[in-house]
Amino acid sequence: MIGGRRYLPSLPSLLALEAVDRLGTASAAAAELNLTQGAVSRQLQVLEGQMGVALFIRDHHRLRLTQAAQDYCREVRRVLQALGQASLTLRTNPGGGALNLAILPAFGMHWLAPRLARFAGQHPEVTVNLSTRLKPFDFASTNFDAAIHYGRFDGGRQDWPGVDHLPLMAEEILAVAAPSLLPQPLSRAEEVLALPLLQLESRTGDWGRWLSHHGHAGLRPPAMLFDQFATMTQGAIHGLGLALLPLFLIERELQEQRLVPVFGPPLRSLGSYFLVWPKDQPARAPLRSFRDWLQSTL
Repeated sequence: MIGGRRYLPSLPSLLALEAVDRLGTASAAAAELNLTQGAVSRQLQVLEGQMGVALFIRDHHRLRLTQAAQDYCREVRRVLQALGQASLTLRTNPGGGALNLAILPAFGMHWLAPRLARFAGQHPEVTVNLSTRLKPFDFASTNFDAAIHYGRFDGGRQDWPGVDHLPLMAEEILAVAAPSLLPQPLSRAEEVLALPLLQLESRTGDWGRWLSHHGHAGLRPPAMLFDQFATMTQGAIHGLGLALLPLFLIERELQEQRLVPVFGPPLRSLGSYFLVWPKDQPARAPLRSFRDWLQSTL
């Protein structure tokens, strides 16, 4: 049973509130909702009566929400968006379920996407919806069922609290550059310090760890920042600087010699890739199917 059902307003009242808050006048809201101005005003009066509080400050020809009503409207807008998304999901897949999955763009494109056709063939009842997220988030405030995460779940360390996880793939990184920038590999690791470096915003310690591995601890060289591997890879290809890139992303670039190794073999990254999902929510059938299928392919 839904708690506080007697406090649930009608959907037309909530739509009128959201539209007036966003547009500023009852007439503008009426035009958007295809109602008369009087009908919108009545819906707002009904809502105020049901809530038992004044929601608006009448300022000449405009309606301004009180501060409490603005806070309420933010929550209403979030719920209306979630309801709209749920309705769209039902309409597009009436015979099955949808899996809403947050992905990392590079991993999603190079590792996950080539595998999804096989999953779709085995589970035609599941529609997979993909959306990009670069950092951990609160599952409770989104409609995501699961996410692809790069991080660590080892030795008591868990860098995404409150989730269960399935290991997908370890990662190895390689220092690379465009042949135009570096015609020959370096003879010593510390020579990278004399060259322009590229790094990911979320992994600003990678060059320091790379240098430490090669016997030069305590260094944290400056580098041009990128928010995604795809743009950093293109920057490296076009000679902007040296980059530490996951091997699985640059196999073709290495084969075609658009990128060449800088110094030394690939190194194991600190993190790995995982499928994560919230611990405190029962897994929906589409997630269980996807999780079991993934596990069977590893």
